[in-house]
Amino acid sequence: MSNAPSEDLPVNLSGKRILITQATDFMGPALCDMMRRCQAEVVTSENVLSSVDEVREVVESAGQLDCLIANLAMPAPQTLATEVTDEEWRAVFQLMVDPLQWLTRAVLPQMIERRSGKIVVMGSASAMRGINRTSSYCAARGAQISYTQAVGVEVARHNVQVNAIAQNFVDNETYFPQEVQDNPAFQKRLMREVPLGRLVSKDEDASFAAYLCSDAADCFVGQVFPLCGGWIAR
Repeated sequence: MSNAPSEDLPVNLSGKRILITQATDFMGPALCDMMRRCQAEVVTSENVLSSVDEVREVVESAGQLDCLIANLAMPAPQTLATEVTDEEWRAVFQLMVDPLQWLTRAVLPQMIERRSGKIVVMGSASAMRGINRTSSYCAARGAQISYTQAVGVEVARHNVQVNAIAQNFVDNETYFPQEVQDNPAFQKRLMREVPLGRLVSKDEDASFAAYLCSDAADCFVGQVFPLCGGWIAR
């Protein structure tokens, strides 16, 4: 069967089984819709992953996986660095960093054995530029990126590709709900800070994730791709 994309799809993911975490949060709904449109078989985990046993159960239930999309997110705490508590610091890492390691550790053995597989981390450009009053959040997103780079290099020899999308100013309900988008102050900020002059659309983001799940992306090793309308260049 040909893997060439149809005219209205970025890629053809027919025959690929993809696990998407936090499927109802952040980029989850758009990712699920796009992967299904690209003919992938989508397996979802909707809960926030809070323990290694929960992750193990999710991965075992998913069966053989061609791709993992680690979609991990939470609202960013708005706290001065001098006021970040140990509880906040640990909570952010427990929600966005620990599950990434658990998920990767759980799916890699089957991918390495088959010499085929992809992991795509839905990360944040905040790790590449920084955002005022979000030190705990930016640190956790930075840990995701560093982990992606290290594991990507490590497993490349097994023909497993691990990469990340570092996004910001992408249309999603977790960080940019409609009431925020409709706020005139936000619209002015968007024009001031984002060279693109608008939010990246859900489809644009999800299409790129679909590409990274496809055979066409076999050459990418531990790469972090900014997807933020030029925000980190300002």
